[in-house]
Amino acid sequence: MLEPAIKPLGFDWQIGIGLISSFAAREVFVSTMSVVFQRESGDKKNTAPLREALLTAKWPDGRALFTPLVCFSLMIYYVFAMQCMSTIAVVKRETNGWKWPIFQTLYMTGTAWVLSFIVYQSGRALGFA
Repeated sequence: MLEPAIKPLGFDWQIGIGLISSFAAREVFVSTMSVVFQRESGDKKNTAPLREALLTAKWPDGRALFTPLVCFSLMIYYVFAMQCMSTIAVVKRETNGWKWPIFQTLYMTGTAWVLSFIVYQSGRALGFA
C-alpha cells in the first residue's frame, strides 16, 4: 500500500519498509535492509553480504533499484523528514499537546517528500536514472 506514495521518489516497497522502521531511529534503516534482503550476519562489521544484495537489487522490470539517483533521493528524504519518535515525544511533552508534534511531523515529512520528488524526477528528466 505504501509503494504508490513513494514510487515517484524512486523507492520501492523494500525501501518503504526501511523508511517506516527508521521512524524509531534513522540508523535502523540499515538493519531493516539486512532483514528485508535476508542478509543478516552474526558479524556486525561484515557488511559485504548486504552490500552485494543492494547492488544486485532490481525492480520487477529488471532495472537496478539502488542507482546513484535513488540513493541521492533517499539522502534528501532523510535530511528533511521527521524520522525520530523520541523528538515527537519531547515536543508533545514540552508543548503539552499533540498539535505541534503532528504539525511538525506532517510539515517535515511533506517537505522531505516534495524535495525528494523534485530531485528524483529532475534527475530522471535529465537522464540520470
